[in-house]
Formats: sequence, C-alpha cells, structure tokens
Amino acid sequence: MEAVEKKTKRSVVKREKRDARKEAAKTGEVVAKLKNVPTSPRKMRLVADLIRGERVNKALNILKYEPKVGSFKLEKLLLSAIANWENKNQEAKLEEADLYVKDVWVDGGRILKRLRPAPQGRAHRVRKRSNHVTLVLDSLKKNESVATEQETKE
Repeated sequence: MEAVEKKTKRSVVKREKRDARKEAAKTGEVVAKLKNVPTSPRKMRLVADLIRGERVNKALNILKYEPKVGSFKLEKLLLSAIANWENKNQEAKLEEADLYVKDVWVDGGRILKRLRPAPQGRAHRVRKRSNHVTLVLDSLKKNESVATEQETKE
C-alpha cells in the first residue's frame, strides 16, 4: 500500500506561522510609533532625515539641540524606543548593545479641514495636517555576529 501523506489543516498552518512571527519579534529589531502629531509630515521628515542611520547617543544629541518643530517629539519617541529595547532585552546592557536608528519614516495622518474668511464673502479652506512617525532600532553587535557566522559557513 502507498503511504498516505496527512494534510495539515489550514488553521494549524496559520497558527504555526503566527507563533514563528512572535518568536522572531522577541529577538529582532524594536519598533516605536507616534501617531497624530500635529505638524505637517514635510516638516517632520526634515528632522527624521537627520537621525536616520545614526547611533542612538548621537541621534539624541542631534534632536536635543535641533531647533525645528518636530525634534522634541522625535526625541521622546527615540527614548521610548530605547525603553522598548530594554524591555525586550532585559539581560543585555544598553552600552554594550551599540544601538542605532535602523529606519525612521513619516506618513501623513489625519487632515483637519477648517474655513478661513476670504474677501468678498468667500471662504478658503485651511488644511491642518498631522503625521504618523515610525522608528526602528537595531543593534550593530547582532548584525556583525550574523555577518561573521555567514562568512564562516562559506
């Protein structure tokens, strides 16, 4: 008789994939999000571009002394991301981790539409923009160890 392969249920496969994603999230990069910031996305992107790819200490210094509007909010978001990393990696030390801002992006948020009086009884629309910021932190030490492991396999 032929061996009959048992087909796994779709729900079991979905559950296994979900569990695998959760396990990967425990050791991977750290994400912090800031939603509905009442500044335009264009202004926030100017500040976000300053810290992309920088180490955490340097990024904090840049944001602390930057006079632009969004720097205060981004500084708080970066501190929150650092706290998330510490929460995720309780056994590791922050100084030894060598964290850097892997990615930061700014998306447009909700737009509040208001009316402003204009000449001759007309009205002009004022669009008050907001944005959503996502910041991703990662460790340089982990990336270097992965790179050395790949070199030894080759």
